[in-house]
Amino acid sequence: MLKEKVIVITGASSGIGEATALLLAEQQPILILMARRKDRLDALASKVEALGSQAVVVPLDITDRQAVADAFSMIINRFGRVDVLINNAGLMPVSFMDKLKVDEWDRMIDVNLKGLLYCIAGVLTHMKDRRAGHIINVSSVAGRKVWPGFAVYNATKFGVTALSEAMRMELTPSYNIKVTVIEPGAVATELTHTITDQDILDSFAKRRITPLQANDIARAIKYAITQPDHVNVSEVVVMPSAQM
Repeated sequence: MLKEKVIVITGASSGIGEATALLLAEQQPILILMARRKDRLDALASKVEALGSQAVVVPLDITDRQAVADAFSMIINRFGRVDVLINNAGLMPVSFMDKLKVDEWDRMIDVNLKGLLYCIAGVLTHMKDRRAGHIINVSSVAGRKVWPGFAVYNATKFGVTALSEAMRMELTPSYNIKVTVIEPGAVATELTHTITDQDILDSFAKRRITPLQANDIARAIKYAITQPDHVNVSEVVVMPSAQM
């Protein structure tokens, strides 16, 4: 079903993006792997190609608007289309508001919202002209529920969740562009590695939840994009069984 489909994955160098690439590679799509860390992308591309898929490495900071536009123009010129965009790149340097970690607030907004929008802009006109395509936005249960210490991250993920539903209403009935939002709960990835607030880190250390693995979310993404043409999976929430 995915054979030779052109699929772009942002944040592909680790975690959910990497797991998704490896899972989808079994069906032999053309995988465009985007992230900042070229060495990690190169290693992933080798694994993808060993599974029988074509992989293209695109080192990219999605907060660079022009670089994103240029990258998608290159992809569309080379392959003629983008069938699926998986907007997975994200940061989570959560902190309590009174710590005033404004630089971290800026970075979350730049990556989680603006970078995601730049990638959407890279494919939207093309998908609209073809009247075909699928955009997957990876949000979070933090886009549905708030917690102390997560305020700015919550704001970005509530934004992604709302954006996704509004996009679906605008684009799916009129242009046959499917839109799905994936909302993971706690997942064992590098997402927590950017946290610098020690109070948050201490609270995380006390948690007794067994987190999901990245492949659990990859399977949800695969489910969404392998449905028949007339089916749009608009929202998928995937949480550890013990998470409230």
